[in-house]
Amino acid sequence: MHVPDGFFDAPTSVATGLIAAGAVGFSLQRANREIRETGPALAGLTAAFVFAVQMVNFPVGAGTSGHLLGGALAAALVGPWSAVLVMSTVLLVQGLLFADGGLTALGTNITLMGLITVLVGYFLTRAVLKALPRRVGSVVPAATVGALVSVPVAALAFTGLYAIGGAVDIPLSKLATAMVGWHILVGIGEAVITAAVLGAVVATRPDLVYAARHLQQDLVLVDADGNTSTVSPDRPIAAKPAGRSLGVGIAVTLVVAGGLSLFASAHPDGLEFVGAKLGFETAAKSSAAAGSPLADYGVSGIGNSEVSGALAGIIGVLVTIVLGLALAKLASLRANKAS
Repeated sequence: MHVPDGFFDAPTSVATGLIAAGAVGFSLQRANREIRETGPALAGLTAAFVFAVQMVNFPVGAGTSGHLLGGALAAALVGPWSAVLVMSTVLLVQGLLFADGGLTALGTNITLMGLITVLVGYFLTRAVLKALPRRVGSVVPAATVGALVSVPVAALAFTGLYAIGGAVDIPLSKLATAMVGWHILVGIGEAVITAAVLGAVVATRPDLVYAARHLQQDLVLVDADGNTSTVSPDRPIAAKPAGRSLGVGIAVTLVVAGGLSLFASAHPDGLEFVGAKLGFETAAKSSAAAGSPLADYGVSGIGNSEVSGALAGIIGVLVTIVLGLALAKLASLRANKAS
């Protein structure tokens, strides 16, 4: 759902840019508690993983495809405010280095994919958790619901923005029907990926899942006389990824970006497909980053498309993890200064 330059008029792009800037600034202030619990390394790794998986488009039928947006997944792993920073990092790297999404539309993309999907996904996850048994494993179905719903909600938000400042006059009812309809299918893929990833993490390192922080089992204490007492933990789950877990995560991310991405569907994604069908794709303008040596997820000068694509993915992962880690560190520093 990467919005290119030209889809919205200047006032709308400026407005979403201000919303995005405000969201990132607010998240920098609020993410410190989350980062204390999960550690900045996990935020950087989550950003890199979302970047990598977004490269893998999956078919959804009728000549269109979808890809992970990742807001609900990131929020479940590192918390909502850290997730806004994670998603903003991914979109910034994609826009600047890979010309994926317009630069004047960066605020729009952060608003849709880095704010709306995160908040809808996370708070719906929290709501569903209240109805499920109080155990760590409940995070998986709860976040799956959050992921499923977050995608069509973002598509509906796109329609609302288009009603305000769309570049081409088209019937809004048709736009809403097409965007929401196709992105419900994309949302199913989003839910499957979210469930698979969270299921794997919960099975191996549940202490790394931020959404599970209040789901610890009560502690049963036994004194010297054999008497037992139950104590609720005073603090939420808080564990930083061990070197081995971090290394495994980076390795998996590199494999996805440098290998699995080569098998991605070549069909247009949901937004591109709807734009072609309804005629507003003609408003799209080339990104100012179109001349980047990594534009379109290939390395300029390398003739072999598979090698070029794999190398571009690996470079993107490394840049994203460094930038994501830097933003997480910045959030920690701002929190320390404020205190």
